[in-house]
Amino acid sequence: MEFVTVGNAGNIADTTGYGAVGYNYRIDKYEVTNAQWNTFVSLAGAPTGNPSNAYDSSSPFTGDQKPTTNVSLCEAAQFCNYLTSGDKSLGAYQLGTDGSVTTDRAAAVSAYGTAYVIPTPDEWYKAAYHKNDGVTGNYWLYPTQLDVAPSNILSDPDPSNSANFYIIGSGYTVGSPDYVTDVGAFENSDSAYGTFDQGGNVWEWTETVYFESYYYIRGGSYGSVAAGLCASYSNNYYVLYNELDGLGFRVVAIPEPASAAIMTLAGLFIALKRRKR
Repeated sequence: MEFVTVGNAGNIADTTGYGAVGYNYRIDKYEVTNAQWNTFVSLAGAPTGNPSNAYDSSSPFTGDQKPTTNVSLCEAAQFCNYLTSGDKSLGAYQLGTDGSVTTDRAAAVSAYGTAYVIPTPDEWYKAAYHKNDGVTGNYWLYPTQLDVAPSNILSDPDPSNSANFYIIGSGYTVGSPDYVTDVGAFENSDSAYGTFDQGGNVWEWTETVYFESYYYIRGGSYGSVAAGLCASYSNNYYVLYNELDGLGFRVVAIPEPASAAIMTLAGLFIALKRRKR
């Protein structure tokens, strides 16, 4: 896994009300991939839980570097716990027998030094749209460092300001059966902090409740129109224990982990990939 630093702690929120974060943190440069998810399952076992959904649906989109999808928030929480503690039941998240998820980041940081977590809406938003120009309230409309809607054409090389989404009259970036692109495929269309695919490809979980069992999701997907990628679009949510083929996640690390910890994570995934060959 590759993380980038989101600095400028104490920045001002956007006019949407999102984006203010009072601490520095690191966020996954890319959406969690099939390869990373399969590594987790190989080491920790398939995520489990109650209610009846066993949190074991596999991604419909094949390829190691595709974003892993059909991941419930309950599954994503167990992935983060495993990164934190080496045990999918121990970390910032506790899964209740009723299917609920409770969060205690401070306790996880106290116990393990670094907590790997699902982003809050503010953490996600800042990484995507903030201009990275100091402790400011300056934001882009799109997570490609522009206020102009991106193109949905996949080109090599990427001309910048491109993303995987749907344009009425033009269609999908990638048609059936693939739909999603490899993470980072639009190599010149990163955010000001260096993240990729925060607009389009797949929706991404946040750890914040909208109402009861519904949690906010952000960013749009391969099936979204350009408005779904925009900073002003925030009214989307999904049930925490349900899965969707256009919904994945990325990971945040708080506080900023030491470089040695990041290298350990990278080595873990590389080692397992070699072992599976």
